[in-house]
Amino acid sequence: MRLRLSVSSSGVERRGWLRRGAAVWLLIAAAETVHGTLRAILLAPRVGDLASRQIGLVTGSLMILLIARLAIGWIGAHRPRSLAVVGGLWLVLMFAFEVALGRAFGFSWARIAADYRPSEGGFMLVGMAVLALAPTIAYRFRSLRSRDP
Repeated sequence: MRLRLSVSSSGVERRGWLRRGAAVWLLIAAAETVHGTLRAILLAPRVGDLASRQIGLVTGSLMILLIARLAIGWIGAHRPRSLAVVGGLWLVLMFAFEVALGRAFGFSWARIAADYRPSEGGFMLVGMAVLALAPTIAYRFRSLRSRDP
């Protein structure tokens, strides 16, 4: 007896694009870690902490969108709901990663929370919004580009 896999949104197919989405998140997390480290070492001493975080927000967002654009076809999520699920997965994983990393470096809960408060110079909410929307943005950009003659 053979098990046939359908091309519909079955549980087996869903796990495939969720797994691939998680794999792409690992790439994004690694890239963002290197990006943040280089920003702190090379850029912050030259332009200051606030300016380096502002620049980092733009460059980090562009990096996330580029990775998403390059990987969205491989992930295999093509419907609005599946794209939103991948974005939500990335958001939850990145938030947990950021908190765990902050605690591992000895940051207080107040210091970690400050990164999410614009009134304290925190831009993480904007970055997290870009991260959550990146699969949908990448898919739409890919769809627009594939219609060009």
